[in-house]
Amino acid sequence: MNWVKKGHIYKPSSPQHWVKSYAQVPVALFLPKKNRIRIYFAYRDAKAQSRPTFIEVSADNPGKILYEHAKPILELGKLGTFDDCGIIPSWIIEIKGYFYLYYIGWNIRNTVPYYNSVGLAMSKDGGTTFTKFSEGPLWDRDYKEPYFSATTCVINDNGLFRNWYLSCVGYVEYKKKIEPRYHIKYCESRDGINWKREAKVAIDFKSENEAGIVKASVIKQNGAFYMWYAYRNMSDYRTDVQNSYRIGFAVSANGIDWQRKDEEAGIDISTVGWDSFMLCYPHVIEVKGQLLMFYNGNGFGESGFGYAVLENNALTY
Repeated sequence: MNWVKKGHIYKPSSPQHWVKSYAQVPVALFLPKKNRIRIYFAYRDAKAQSRPTFIEVSADNPGKILYEHAKPILELGKLGTFDDCGIIPSWIIEIKGYFYLYYIGWNIRNTVPYYNSVGLAMSKDGGTTFTKFSEGPLWDRDYKEPYFSATTCVINDNGLFRNWYLSCVGYVEYKKKIEPRYHIKYCESRDGINWKREAKVAIDFKSENEAGIVKASVIKQNGAFYMWYAYRNMSDYRTDVQNSYRIGFAVSANGIDWQRKDEEAGIDISTVGWDSFMLCYPHVIEVKGQLLMFYNGNGFGESGFGYAVLENNALTY
């Protein structure tokens, strides 16, 4: 398997008060009637608070920007709610004529750097404007998962909604800094709202030093499941290129039990440029029979996002 990089697409340049930096966690939606791909992502403002917006690119040439939305599609939650410090999009799917946008709600804490929950917003106009499902999170920590949940990937598998999500398993202190440790778990739903979570691990750590596995993106083809995600080490991942985020790959016959095959991911950092230090937060979609991957590069999205195309659509289990 080989992903052919097609280049950088977008980095924020707008002077709006809510835009200062970042274009983080690209979430792609193919719009066949418009022959466009809409890419949702999160900006950060001067207070480092995130809000989501989107651009649209040509489906025939995703490097060509055709439209840039001029305002956030969701505002921060009321003071004290789960998303009052930031909102980052995570996944979008059409369910019964509505588009469900799953997102990460951020809170800043005084004992740990941050705390996340899973939120949901809905659109009835094709994914242009959204209304929050509720002021509270779709789900939060509980007795089985006592820390936090974040990025989600949701697909409709013959009426069963399958979800692969980030689950934090704890915090550790490394070089006098508190760091979260998280991997990917799996849950199911019949309506996309009420989720049965049994703390089933999908992608687990390879070693004690591995500390972050995030942003699952799953494709089902010919009865098999294929997942891309980002993974990093605990030690110096912000400053050491050898420990920074890379894109991983796994396969499964049932979507529940996975085999990690990171060495077969087919994509790595560039020699120079916007994605030469890290690759993270992949989102894979099929457009006109071709698999495309949108992803962030250096700085966890500070350098913006770009895309790659799977050579020969070579997926085999």
